[in-house]
Amino acid sequence: MQFGLNESQELLKSNARQFFAAECPADRVRQLMETSTAFDEALWAKMAEQGYTGIIFPEEYGGVGLGAVDLILLMEEAGRALLPGPLFSTVALAGAAIEAVANASTKKKYLEPICSGEARATLAYLEREAAWNSDALALTAAKDRLNGEKLFVTDAGVADFIVVAARNGVYAVDAKASGLTIEPMNGIDMTRKLYALKFKDVPAEKIGDTSSLAKALNVATAALAAELVGGMQRTLDITVEYAKVRKQFGKPIGSYQAVQHQCADMYLETESARSAAYYAAWTLQENAPESATAASIAKMYASDAARTVGNRGIQVHGGMGFTWENDVQLYYKRAKASETMLGDATFHRDRIARAAIDNLAPESAKTA
Repeated sequence: MQFGLNESQELLKSNARQFFAAECPADRVRQLMETSTAFDEALWAKMAEQGYTGIIFPEEYGGVGLGAVDLILLMEEAGRALLPGPLFSTVALAGAAIEAVANASTKKKYLEPICSGEARATLAYLEREAAWNSDALALTAAKDRLNGEKLFVTDAGVADFIVVAARNGVYAVDAKASGLTIEPMNGIDMTRKLYALKFKDVPAEKIGDTSSLAKALNVATAALAAELVGGMQRTLDITVEYAKVRKQFGKPIGSYQAVQHQCADMYLETESARSAAYYAAWTLQENAPESATAASIAKMYASDAARTVGNRGIQVHGGMGFTWENDVQLYYKRAKASETMLGDATFHRDRIARAAIDNLAPESAKTA
C-alpha cells in the first residue's frame, strides 16, 4: 500500500510552491489585499497557463483531469503563499458544484471557460442563518427568477458568473444580470473579499438539484482544510526562523525549552491536520463511503489547529507578532476567516455525530 505521494504529485506540489513563491511573494500579497478585489488578472492568466484553474476537471472540458488529492496539494501551496483572489472560489466551490450537479452540455458551457482562465466564478450559499446545510436555504427560484439575498459570498466582485444554491435547485447567474446587486462586506481576511448579493427578479439558469451539492461541498471542505494546512506550515516556518535569530539574555530564544515546546506543538498540529486533509482527499478521489466523514474530520481538526498554530506563532514573536509589518498576523487572519467557512469545528463535530448515529440505526429505522 502506498502511503506517500507519487512522483507526479510530488512534482506538482514542488512546482506549485515555486510558482507561488515567484509570482505571488509576500509583498505582492500585501499590494493586492489593499485593492478592492484582491485580484490580479495577470497572475490569474499565469495560473490558467499552469493548468491550475482546470486541475480537477475532465479533459473533455479543457481541464487537466487530475483528482482530489492533486487539488489538495495545490490548495496547500496556495495557502502557504496566502494567495489572494478567486482560485478557491472558482475551482473548489463553483467549479466543483457545476461538475457535481450539471449535465454534460451545461458542464461544457461553464467549465470550459473556467479551465481556460476566461471565466471566474463563485458559489453563493449562505443566507441570514449563516448555516452550511441545505435546511437553512430559504431563497427559492420561481419561473427561473431569483428574489432574496446571499451573504458572505467570496470573490463575487470579480466573478463572471455565480452558482446559487436555492431551496429548489442550483442556478447559474450572470454576474452582470439585471436586478443583481453585489455589495462588499467587511471581513477579517483582506486577501479574500466577501460580498452580499441581492436578487430582485434576477434571471437564472437551473443547472441541477441542491441534493447533488453534497459531494462538491465535501471537496471544497477538504480543499479548505488543505489551504489551512499550508498557512499553518508557513506560520511554523516563520516562527522557527525567528526563534533562531531573536536573542534574549545573549542566546537565541529557540534555545529555551518553553519556546521549543511552542514550536513542537505547532509542528504536531500542522502534521496532524495535513494527514487528515490528505486522507479526506483520497477518500473523495476513491469515492469511499467514509468520504463525507473524512472531510468533516479534516475541516474540524484544521479549523481548531490553525487557530492554535496562529496563537502560538504570535506568542513566540511576542508583541511583534501583532504588528502590521509581520506576516504572521496575516496568516492568523486567514485562519480565523477560514475557521467558520464551510462550517466550523462544532458544525463538523455535529455532522460526524449524526453520521455515526445514522450508521448505528437499524435498517428498519432508516427506511421508516
